[in-house]
Amino acid sequence: MKARTRNVVEIFPGALKALQELNASVENGGVSPKILELVHMRASQINGCSVCVSLHGNALKRMDETDDRLFAVAAWRDAPFFSDAERAALALTESVTRLSDKSDPVPDDVWDEAAKHYSEEALAQLLVHIAGINVWNRLNVATRQLSWAGGILQSEHKAKAAARN
Repeated sequence: MKARTRNVVEIFPGALKALQELNASVENGGVSPKILELVHMRASQINGCSVCVSLHGNALKRMDETDDRLFAVAAWRDAPFFSDAERAALALTESVTRLSDKSDPVPDDVWDEAAKHYSEEALAQLLVHIAGINVWNRLNVATRQLSWAGGILQSEHKAKAAARN
């Protein structure tokens, strides 16, 4: 697979700065960095953004996340590895990411469960992060950006693996 174009933020560096500033503006909202990474990973899985799945999966690994939990993010409802607060954040992520899938995109039960675990400020932080990762996913998927693994393009990974064999 080949990217359609350079990453949009390479073409418009101001967009990168704006997206980074958006993320930084809600940095201290009370939600743990690990939960925010889980949120980023789940939205990226839904949107099919391999760049962000890889990036946030690697970030979670650096946070000492277990393989069991990483592998189960897409099936969090059926996995015993997630706290109630994490489940609430993941449910909110799915609802906000899939806005057009239902007549009531963010049902009261999803919102109310999230509100049980997060303050108003933390909910606002979650929403900004969910919106932000959806922007990144859409930019990357639309332009077919290549997945990264530990800072190395997947194509470079394949070439290095082939050279070792």
